[in-house]
Amino acid sequence: MGLIGILLSLFLLMYLAYRGINVLVLAPILALMAVLLAGGMPLLATYTQVFMKALGNYLTTYFPLFLLGAIFGKVMADNGSARAISEWIVAKLGPEHAIMAIVLACGILTYGGVSLFVVAFAVYPISVSLFRRADVPKRLIPGAIALGSFTFTMTALPGTPAIQNAIPMPFFGTTPFAAPILGTLAGLIMFGGGVWWLRLRPRPP
Repeated sequence: MGLIGILLSLFLLMYLAYRGINVLVLAPILALMAVLLAGGMPLLATYTQVFMKALGNYLTTYFPLFLLGAIFGKVMADNGSARAISEWIVAKLGPEHAIMAIVLACGILTYGGVSLFVVAFAVYPISVSLFRRADVPKRLIPGAIALGSFTFTMTALPGTPAIQNAIPMPFFGTTPFAAPILGTLAGLIMFGGGVWWLRLRPRPP
């Protein structure tokens, strides 16, 4: 019953999110539903003794990382460094490689520790101008930014400063550069496959 509750909650989350309902509202309700369907778990005791304790430990452990990352991203945005790096990459590759230029710009910035939200706002205006010059549909801009910001640099490349790389380190006793060969191969597959797919989208079927 517990597995059914989890699968049902995930299905409803995806379905209702695509229907336009706010995920911030949906997620807690559906998570609660999954717990209730699991059965045998006292709701209040689980919330106060398990969830809140784990949440407190998580915040005390990773809040400094979040705080310093946010400050670094704010500094990069305010002094124009993020935009300057993006414009330099775009100028080097040119409009004929518009999609790859945007993906690389986002990837270099996020791999350097800049918040993906800062990257998105810094790169979007450049993307609009570049895609217009290259005659690439504007609808592909979110995909190009997403590919560069939170795929291979967030979850694959060794040494990434992303929280997804930092969280498992104390549990597995690893370093930020653990599994460098597998991580690099996975990053190249994500980057190459994503750019290949995006470059096919403007073409007529």
